[in-house]
Amino acid sequence: MSKLRVGIVGSGFGGAVHAPAYALHPRFEVVAIASPSSAARVARERKIAHAFRSTEEMLAGVELDVVSVASPPFDHHRSVLAALAAGKHVLCEKPFALTVAEADEMLAASERAGTAAALAFEFRYVPAIIAIKELIDNGHLGALREIEVARLSRELLERNTNRGASWWFSREKGGGLANAVMPHFFDLANYLAGRPARETLGMLRTANPRRTGPGGETFESDVADGAFAYADHGLGLVARCSADATTVVESTTVAVHGETRSVVANGTFFGDLSVFTIADDEQDELEIAPSPHAKHAVVHGNLPFFLPLLDAFAERIDLGTPGVPTFADGLAAQRQLDAIGYGRTG
Repeated sequence: MSKLRVGIVGSGFGGAVHAPAYALHPRFEVVAIASPSSAARVARERKIAHAFRSTEEMLAGVELDVVSVASPPFDHHRSVLAALAAGKHVLCEKPFALTVAEADEMLAASERAGTAAALAFEFRYVPAIIAIKELIDNGHLGALREIEVARLSRELLERNTNRGASWWFSREKGGGLANAVMPHFFDLANYLAGRPARETLGMLRTANPRRTGPGGETFESDVADGAFAYADHGLGLVARCSADATTVVESTTVAVHGETRSVVANGTFFGDLSVFTIADDEQDELEIAPSPHAKHAVVHGNLPFFLPLLDAFAERIDLGTPGVPTFADGLAAQRQLDAIGYGRTG
């Protein structure tokens, strides 16, 4: 079976995660990358044969089976539609789109194309999340009542000058904390619940609109540095999803509370979660086998989870099997983002 030829759109996260992940996977071969400014440089660094300035140039200039869209959110709609119109399989980064209308159009286009279409919700493949999902599916927690997916971090403290002015601090272009983590958190809650939310309420908050970059330059940010949501999943189950990047704490929590047991995973981020089950006055720490791809975390922390995502994507392409996060999952998260204010201009 010949390898699937991959073209990557976007040289930031695309170069840091998508390119090495596809290169490590036996089913794929990265043959091209597209970016308006840095494709040639990343192609040299990653030993990718072809570099282009746009998705359209890449589709016209090289034979591809798969287009992996890892460009900024404002480009997803255009690049995904172009790839689907060309009959390619597509993997798209989160957030799926800037608006629900764009996400709807992309889902409809994927259904017309009939090719495999997936969302890069790689945190489903974190070993701790896999263990929590198994406990739920096996009925060990009883009737589910509450899901929590939450992160506290330091990255957008007022004194943090690591990030300079860019699209990331532009609400119009889809930047901010809502873009960075909330699609993952909504998807994890929906995945653990086994169904999308019926209703979502919440808010975005900008505590530090005045930013200072690494060179001492100052600029204005109109994106959220905190995002907070409650969702109703029906049958007595609610979810709390939140991210606050203006704390001195680095903490990530995924918890599911049932009427029989609770399971709580906590750590600094998804790569180091410890998992505990709690029942009445009993608490046990579960032994979780590490990811078989754990050694690749030295390249990027997301690689151990992105590789099993590519396993599921390859199976979807080759066999049509379910299991990989879909464009419908992306649309569900997009609706929740919209409910808390992402994508609105008024």
